[in-house]
Amino acid sequence: MFSGSIPALVTPFRDGAFDEPAFRKLVDWQIESGSSALVPCGTTGENSTLSNAEHHRVIEVCVEQAAGRVPVIAGCGSNDTMNALLHMNFSKKCGAQAALLVAPYYNRPSQEGLLAHFGYLAEHSDLPIVLYNVPGRTVTDLKPETVCELARRHPGRFVGIKDASGDLSRVTDHRMGIAGPFAQLSGDDELALPFNAAGGVGCISVTANVAPKLCAEFQAACAAGDLARARELNDRLYPLHYAMFEDASPGPCKYVDWFSEELRLPLVKCNQAAREAVDAALVHAGLV
Repeated sequence: MFSGSIPALVTPFRDGAFDEPAFRKLVDWQIESGSSALVPCGTTGENSTLSNAEHHRVIEVCVEQAAGRVPVIAGCGSNDTMNALLHMNFSKKCGAQAALLVAPYYNRPSQEGLLAHFGYLAEHSDLPIVLYNVPGRTVTDLKPETVCELARRHPGRFVGIKDASGDLSRVTDHRMGIAGPFAQLSGDDELALPFNAAGGVGCISVTANVAPKLCAEFQAACAAGDLARARELNDRLYPLHYAMFEDASPGPCKYVDWFSEELRLPLVKCNQAAREAVDAALVHAGLV
């Protein structure tokens, strides 16, 4: 089971290439700051502009640098089922503990198509699967009844979900509809407090890229049932959660971090308004 603060890691670039030394440093910092697991090659990691070779190298480096200190949930999602399976097979071979699988984007599969896609992957790889629903990006919405049906059809194969639907009622839908362990992880930093109150156990976080210690402390307070402390930390982090999306992500995130701001087209460096919002949020959080 996964829980706590889990950063969706950015992928640093330098001169157009994956900046491996910077990424290794980021992995170490995240673990030392209390992050409970790591997600390479997710949306924040600009996976959509990585070649398969780069995608696999980022996962490989993450697993290698983590060195068993925390689990690695490898971003393996694709709108091509066979390519997702390729990523899963590689991630399993190099030692990742699970695959994060986003609902296929652009194709707009039906719920039956989603059952077939995820079912095929569950049947052809034994790597545990964390589903990822983010309809704002994929258009396709992984409905609660589909999530519950996948868990019913494939016992033990689907171990959790990153839910970025923004619909907090789904936490209860999943909790009541799935027997056995199933980690519900918020995909929206700003909703993590009510998400956890409804039954969630953590967040796959963008903000944790720049404030890992505070995010880890917030999740620990939630897990301990210390609502007063959780609210205090949430209030400190709240403007930063929104500042991370003042311009196309991960532009604002890379503006904060200590490595190059370089992104891959069609993404560009964040605008001045976003920079000002990030600067103000960092002051509010007590990080500068």
